[in-house]
Amino acid sequence: MKHYLAGKPMGLTIRFELRKDTANKKGEHPVTLIVRVASQRRKLATGITVIPELWDNHTQRIQLMTGKLQKELIKCYAGAELPENADIKRSNLALDELTAGIEAVAARFELDGTTYSADMLLDQHKVNTSPKTKKTEPSNLVFDFIEKYIAIHEPSREKGSMGVYKSLKRHLEAYQKHTRTKVRFSEMDYAFFQSFQNFLIKYREINNVTIAKQLSTLKTFLGYALKNGIKVADGYKDFTIKRQKLEVIALTNAEFLRLLALDLEGSKRLAQVRDVFCFSCATGFRYSDLEQLQRAHIVSGEIRITVKKTKEPLIVPLNGYSLAILQKYADKQRPLPMIANTNFNKYIKEVCELAGIDEPTEIIRYNGPVKIANMYPKYELVSAHTGRKTFATLSLEKGIPAETVMGITGHTDYKSFQRYIKVTEERKRNEMHKAWGTPEVIAQTSVQRYIEGIEV
Repeated sequence: MKHYLAGKPMGLTIRFELRKDTANKKGEHPVTLIVRVASQRRKLATGITVIPELWDNHTQRIQLMTGKLQKELIKCYAGAELPENADIKRSNLALDELTAGIEAVAARFELDGTTYSADMLLDQHKVNTSPKTKKTEPSNLVFDFIEKYIAIHEPSREKGSMGVYKSLKRHLEAYQKHTRTKVRFSEMDYAFFQSFQNFLIKYREINNVTIAKQLSTLKTFLGYALKNGIKVADGYKDFTIKRQKLEVIALTNAEFLRLLALDLEGSKRLAQVRDVFCFSCATGFRYSDLEQLQRAHIVSGEIRITVKKTKEPLIVPLNGYSLAILQKYADKQRPLPMIANTNFNKYIKEVCELAGIDEPTEIIRYNGPVKIANMYPKYELVSAHTGRKTFATLSLEKGIPAETVMGITGHTDYKSFQRYIKVTEERKRNEMHKAWGTPEVIAQTSVQRYIEGIEV
C-alpha cells in the first residue's frame, strides 16, 4: 500500500511471518508482525502461536480447521490438543485489529503532516494500546472458564474423569463465600494457594490426599488458562504440593490362590465376579479394558487391545491362569462375564470375605497435621483396581523385571509405576535367596565350612 506524506510518497508494508526457528512444547511457532516503512524494517511479537500446518502464508492468516485437516493433524500431533475454530477466529481477529491499529497510526501521522519511521509507528501503537487504567478481571471468569474447560474436555475423556474439576469449582465457590473475596486468575499466587489449602484443611473436612489432588488440578487448570491467553498471577508454580504415600492394597500370592480355589458353585454371580477379578490379577488389565474385551482381541495366545484410558495399543501374553479363565467361558459370546463396575466392587468384597482375606489392614490419612488411622479387614478395601495392583506386585515377587511388568501394564513412567508396587516381605526374601542362595543350600557349601573354621 502507498502513503503520501508532505508531497513525498512513502511506502508502508505490513505483513506477518511465522517464525521457523523456535517452537513451544505443543509444536506451535510464534507469529511475528513485520512493518516496513521505506527502507526501514521492524518486527513486533504478536503473542499468537500456531502449528505450521495451519498457517496460510498467502492470506497471512490461520486456516480454519476442517474434518479432513483435523484427521491429518491428529497423525502428526498425537495426544496434543488441537485448536478449535472459535480460538482460530479470535487469533485472526487479533491480527486484523493489529493491522488496523498500525494503519490508523500511519494515517494520523499523514494527516498531521508528520514524517514517520517504522520505529515511530510501533512506538505510537504501543502507547495507543497500553491500558490507561487497570482492568478488573470479571468476577465470574474463573468459574465460567472451569465450566468451559469441562464442556470442551468431557466428550473426549473417560466418564466421570472431569469430576475432580467439578469438585474444584465447588471448593473455590465455597472459599470465595467464606473469605468474601473474589477468586480471580490475577490473584491466584503463592499466597492464594496457601490460603486455599488452609481453607480446605480447616473447613471442608477432606484429607490431605484429596487436598493434594485438588491443588494439583488447580495448577493444571491455571496452566491451561495461561495457554489460552488469560493473565494468571505469578508464583503459583512455586507452591509445593505435599503428597502422602498411599497404601497399596494387593493380594498376596497365597490369597490369590485361595481365591482361585474358593468353592462358589452355589453362587454363579459370585463365581463370575471372582473369575473376572482373578483374570485382572493374572493380566494387569484395568476394569475399563476388561469391559471392552472382545474375542477378536485374543490372537495367538495374546491379548491385543487399545487401552481405553491412554488410547495406546497394548499386547499382553496369556498365562496359565488367564487362559484357564477364558476357556471357562469359551462357549459365551463375550470372553468374560462383565457387570457394572459399581456392582462388581460390591460383590468382590463379598467374595474376598468368603475366601478369608480378612487380615487387619491400617489405612492412615491426615487432615492437615492430624493423623486419622482406621483399621479394616482387608476384604473391605478390595476393589476392581486391586487386581491390577496385585498383578504388578506378584509379578515383581516372581522375579519379572520392572521394565517388563511396565510393558505389560502399559506404564511409561517409572515414578507413577512405583505407586502401584508394594515391596512385600515375600519379595525381599525371594530376591535375597535368588542372589545369595537359601539358608539350606548355604549350610552345605564351602562358605559354611569356611565360616565354621574361623577361630573366634
